[in-house]
Amino acid sequence: MADKLYIPEGEEALDSQIGSSLEALSATIAARRAAGEESYTHALLVGPADKLLKKVMEEAGEVALAAKDIEALRLAQAVGSVDAVDERLDGAEDHLRYESADVVYHLLVVLERYGISMDELAAELNARMTSEERPRGAALIADEHIKRG
Repeated sequence: MADKLYIPEGEEALDSQIGSSLEALSATIAARRAAGEESYTHALLVGPADKLLKKVMEEAGEVALAAKDIEALRLAQAVGSVDAVDERLDGAEDHLRYESADVVYHLLVVLERYGISMDELAAELNARMTSEERPRGAALIADEHIKRG
């Protein structure tokens, strides 16, 4: 496991960190539909669509900017033009991870709002892999439901 990660004491590592985390987050988001107005997620699920959709775009832009920061630091590192670049690069990578999580969270809220299940999303992703790349037994989208464009 990466140096930045740990498993809380007394707990066992999950077989799929990302799968388990996305499923748990998706279930939490779905449950927030019944929460009160004090819940940020509830407000995104039932409030004006533009608020949620603008947030997705904002967070995606922040991911792009964070990635550009890493690119600039890596270039500076390659030419040796910045002091303490390793520490700054580590912080920039942490920032990219944080902003990426914001995008994923807001995307999952969009999917919940519009009734697209995690299994449907997985099937769509599976369709983008060859049969050799795709996990054995993975779901696919039925041909009549494939809409590209």
